[in-house]
Amino acid sequence: MPNIKIDLEAALTGPGPVVVELGCGNKAKPFSADGRIGIDLVDLPNVDVVANLEAGLAFLPNASVDIVYARSLFEHINNFDNLLTEIIRVLKSDGVCRLMVPHFSNPYHYSDPTHVRFFGLYNFYYYSQEKLQLKRKVPTFYTESRLEITSLKLRFRSPFKGRKWWKRLHEKLFNLSPWMQEFYEENLCYLFPCYGIAIEFRPDRANFKGRD
Repeated sequence: MPNIKIDLEAALTGPGPVVVELGCGNKAKPFSADGRIGIDLVDLPNVDVVANLEAGLAFLPNASVDIVYARSLFEHINNFDNLLTEIIRVLKSDGVCRLMVPHFSNPYHYSDPTHVRFFGLYNFYYYSQEKLQLKRKVPTFYTESRLEITSLKLRFRSPFKGRKWWKRLHEKLFNLSPWMQEFYEENLCYLFPCYGIAIEFRPDRANFKGRD
């Protein structure tokens, strides 16, 4: 059972947008200061809901959230399809999810023993209509959950100061177009490793056949 430490009903029905941060960790400010409902497995000082995200978001009603943030979360999740379907369910029709996931070419992410998966350009397109996909199409029959990707960018980072300009150059070049992104991942990603992928999507209500 989740441990809800704030008045969740009031947070969901307040005058401002409903913002949820999944896997918030040790976030700097409480809900009263930043307006974000922080959800995490670990009961840290500014976590508002302590919950196992593998079990979903049953404590959030359908179409109740304006923005979901999920940075460096999905690589820790075993039940990927369940959580993604839950995010689509709780987002409002005009809501948006903004997330960051590690790219499979990043060697640093293999060092973390809590990581269970890695990502490429196409993972989230398995949940998107074929006509909205990249040039290389992927099947959509594995799931009935549907989303529309509104932004997808490859991110290049380095912990070493002298290499940051080089990484910025890669990021600008390989994000010039979807064609360039696909060419990079097919032919160059192990020569110029990518740190991660920043994705923004919204629910595709017209084609979503998920949970009510």
